[in-house]
Amino acid sequence: MIHDLRFALRLLVASALLALAACAPVRTRGTAAQLAAQTAREQRLGVQTHWSLQGRFAVSDGHDGGSGNLSWQQNGDRYSLILRAPVTGKTARLQGGPEGAVLTGVHQSPIQGVDAQALLADQFGWQMPVAQLTWWVRGLRAPDSSAQLSYGENGLPSLLQQDGWKVEYRDWYADRNPPLPRKVYASKPPYSVRLLIETWQMP
Repeated sequence: MIHDLRFALRLLVASALLALAACAPVRTRGTAAQLAAQTAREQRLGVQTHWSLQGRFAVSDGHDGGSGNLSWQQNGDRYSLILRAPVTGKTARLQGGPEGAVLTGVHQSPIQGVDAQALLADQFGWQMPVAQLTWWVRGLRAPDSSAQLSYGENGLPSLLQQDGWKVEYRDWYADRNPPLPRKVYASKPPYSVRLLIETWQMP
């Protein structure tokens, strides 16, 4: 009887530990030095609300996609993305903020949407998480959701997993202070977004 009671208690404790492990937040993996460096980067870059970048992009839904040149201007919680298709010569401008997004250059009249991601999905079939990319392109975790980071031999993030997306950092401008990404590949099968950042303007 006592043996059975002890066995039941051990079973109960084991179940409780498993439940706690399932509820535990995802932790960032890395050495103490890597974690400290990332925290310092996020503190410095996270408060920079005015920045811009120029480069190239490619998006795919597993079958179709698009590519071209990208110019991204961020001013606080407002953004302006200019997407240029080199083959067709067409230019689309995506602008917006917390109140919604507006797309021009695709049709004769501007098109409005609840946010940039929904608007791009509706018009092109692209899944491009603009709100999260605002952080991811700088090598930062987006706020308000759990994330997991892994680091490369250079001590900088090599993989960020957040909101169902896997963000790979293939190259960095490591000579900048603080370093900024050069190649950012985000995927959430069957969707993918690839960015090659050619120039950064950061205060």
